[in-house]
Amino acid sequence: MSSLLPSLKSASLLPSPIIPASFTPSVDLTITFPTISPAEGSLARVSDVAQQPKISISNSDSVQSYTLLLIDPDAPTPADPKFSYWRHWVVINIPSTSSSSSSSDVTENGTTLTPYLAPGPKDESGPHRYLFLLFKEKDGWSLKKEDVGGVEFVDRRSFKAREFVEGHGLELVGVQWMRGVGDGWVGDKGEL
Repeated sequence: MSSLLPSLKSASLLPSPIIPASFTPSVDLTITFPTISPAEGSLARVSDVAQQPKISISNSDSVQSYTLLLIDPDAPTPADPKFSYWRHWVVINIPSTSSSSSSSDVTENGTTLTPYLAPGPKDESGPHRYLFLLFKEKDGWSLKKEDVGGVEFVDRRSFKAREFVEGHGLELVGVQWMRGVGDGWVGDKGEL
């Protein structure tokens, strides 16, 4: 986790509207897809992230429950992020006790408000930054699907992530991120 904050800073994600300058992670967040475990801005192709990942957390404190968001600040393209933040996944009421097994998927114990929609940047778009954000919930907190927004493709764009977080008193405790690219994308520095 020691290189997480520098990776966020170098990608202009720290500070950002959703990650405050004062952010210090208190929970380790691990993202595992069938073929990769992206971390700290590593590249992932569309085919690598087609299936919903398993999420594990460690160093959990005495929090009652968590909310997980997966959002894209670069939709539809990093050069024109007019649909920022694209809402890819929202799971609430994840019990902190679900972190006891590092191999388990903590989202299985939560309530999914927005089903996982795999990142799908176009080859010509270039790398998008995808943020997995874990928030400490207030005690007794709950929402309905309508409180987050629709799940149709166009309903997910322009999610007001900052307003959502602030309006519900969520406290950011863990972050992981990746850069997503199309399957045919060719990096200019031999990446992937």
